[in-house]
Amino acid sequence: MSKIIKHQFFFAHPAEMVWEYLTNADLMAQWIMKNDFQPIVGFDFQFRTGPMPALDFDGIIYCKVLEVVPFEKLSYSWKSGPGDGVITLDSVVIWKLEPKENGTEVFLEHSGFSDTVNLDLYNAMNGGWAQKLPAINNLLSAAQHGHTNA
Repeated sequence: MSKIIKHQFFFAHPAEMVWEYLTNADLMAQWIMKNDFQPIVGFDFQFRTGPMPALDFDGIIYCKVLEVVPFEKLSYSWKSGPGDGVITLDSVVIWKLEPKENGTEVFLEHSGFSDTVNLDLYNAMNGGWAQKLPAINNLLSAAQHGHTNA
């Protein structure tokens, strides 16, 4: 049995602007982690952050772009572990964007967490996604008003 993280967010910004924060490596680094992402199907990339030994996580997330439908859908694999090539989490992240009259509805699904092996990581990441996604809205609002942290 596996667990799935699901979150839904509304951004008062057009899908094209939200998409940039999901697909531009420099903009992604402002809200999630350092990365070398490119929105090309089959592209291998990494997210990098500090290690969390208590979660058997060495700080490197190995990913591969699985699907890109500009301004609509993005998915990539998300694999991590304690290091030395050992993978204890083999999961998939799916983003779906739905344009609305006054903004964009964003749906996040992160699947593949084992009930037994990945429970602590699931709990940490579920809360992490809930914390990180509002940062996109803050960055979008700052960019729209000409204020950035860059």
